[in-house]
Amino acid sequence: MNLVDRFLKYVSIDTQSDPNVDTCPSTLKQKDLGRLLVSELHELGLDNAYMDEHGYVYALIKATTDKATSPIGFIAHMDTSPDAPGVNVKPRIIKAYDGKTIQLNDTLSMNPSQFDALNYVVGEDLIVTDGNTLLGADDKAGVAEIMAMAEIMVQNPFPHGDIYIGFTPDEEIGRGADLFDLDFFKAKFAYTMDGSLIGGIEYENFNAATAKIDFVGKSIHPGSSKNKLVNAMHIAFEFHLMLPTFLNPAYTEGYEGFNHLSHMSGSVENAHLEYIIRNHDMGKFNNQKTDFERVRDYLNQKFGYEAVKLSIIDSYFNMVEVLKHDMTPVRLAEKAISNVGLTPHSTAIRGGTDGARLTYMGLPCPNLGTGGFNFHGRYEFASINQMTQALDVMIEIIKLHSQV
Repeated sequence: MNLVDRFLKYVSIDTQSDPNVDTCPSTLKQKDLGRLLVSELHELGLDNAYMDEHGYVYALIKATTDKATSPIGFIAHMDTSPDAPGVNVKPRIIKAYDGKTIQLNDTLSMNPSQFDALNYVVGEDLIVTDGNTLLGADDKAGVAEIMAMAEIMVQNPFPHGDIYIGFTPDEEIGRGADLFDLDFFKAKFAYTMDGSLIGGIEYENFNAATAKIDFVGKSIHPGSSKNKLVNAMHIAFEFHLMLPTFLNPAYTEGYEGFNHLSHMSGSVENAHLEYIIRNHDMGKFNNQKTDFERVRDYLNQKFGYEAVKLSIIDSYFNMVEVLKHDMTPVRLAEKAISNVGLTPHSTAIRGGTDGARLTYMGLPCPNLGTGGFNFHGRYEFASINQMTQALDVMIEIIKLHSQV
């Protein structure tokens, strides 16, 4: 099966994860894709392929050489973002994109002056949505590329060491690495195929945390509330306004961190705010968390009771702090990208991947470009040309690593 056919098959399966469900996987429909992938891996002859009870899919392409070569791995996630509709995806192929506005449906279009990613794909064959759903290139482009790599390595093998394959659920809600089985996946290092522009090697990412704040008010009838009423929503407003104004993500870029208010709800008696806290620099990241604690302490002192209850949970950390001690996987990817005629480039991710968590779990795991763009929305698209090049990069990485 060719790469494009694989991709189109995979995006037809709804695999959105759900942040409001605590089970793993958060949605059982993710296992629909997992079962298909296991079946296809078995058809390729990888009888060791399996899906565990949590929806993680694993396989091993066994070494074809007696040479002592350390095992490597490739990982992608099966779930798609809950930020846009993901049911009944209807992809469309545009041949040799001409650089002009793409009309997705009667009301939605992509103009390259607004969606600058289109400027990187002029002349390439694209897969777009019909404007009613996301596409699922994040990360089914990576899934399809890894599956196509597995087919090549089984049907047209060359000398190589062990190659591990992993597909995770729930990456989009920050849980993709939670139950990853490192007892099976014994790679020395791996790559997440979850980036965007081809040639990209991402090995710097945000340090990340989630802050949840509950506000407790005192409800009194407003007609007789003078000096008695404490409105929980007003405390929440005050809390938000005491955080640094220019750490609003709307004012940040590059290596600048942010505090992003992602959810709010409330009544007079109880209110609730949720933030994501991000920074590449660990010192600044810790200072941002301290800001939240200081505002909490000030407001509790001001109101004279525990009006503000704060919980901060770390999500993942900047993988560069681990990788900088051994840049082998990064240098290997750079050489492979150059060897297939592309220019390697690296930018700091203003987000995170499963690889960030896995790196701190002992599996160094940079992220590579897959040829998908405009993730998490109706304007998502993929370049067929770049997806093919991503496959070429993986094969070249395996060849180079086998020669070490």
